[in-house]
Amino acid sequence: MPDCVFCAIVAGEADADVVLDSDDFLAFLDRRPVFKGHVLLVPRRHVVTLPDLPAELRDGFLEAAQRIATAVVDGLGAQGSFVAMNNIVSQSVPHLHLHVVPRTKGDGLRGFFWPRTKYADAESADYAARLRAALG
Repeated sequence: MPDCVFCAIVAGEADADVVLDSDDFLAFLDRRPVFKGHVLLVPRRHVVTLPDLPAELRDGFLEAAQRIATAVVDGLGAQGSFVAMNNIVSQSVPHLHLHVVPRTKGDGLRGFFWPRTKYADAESADYAARLRAALG
């Protein structure tokens, strides 16, 4: 899809710190993470919302989300995760994406207010490598 930043990442035309690469899905670090290690999972096929996701991709999408939620605990030492997606409203990129945000007790995340942070130089590559290792 022209002008879709996630399609450009999937096609290798835009840079991303990839943590999971499969036939149907790609997961990479959010460039403006809520907390470091915040991952976005997208279908390779351009799909705008969850209701648009083809039936044959549903189980694989959830399985990939489960693996990433486990990886943020195993690979980053998080105590848990926040998993969410928007459909149309508050969807910053019109390509289905699921957020997996590492969580720790007392991290300050309250309700649906999502403060954003930044990675230091080359720090995102370290987070991506740790998550890839945890994903095996």
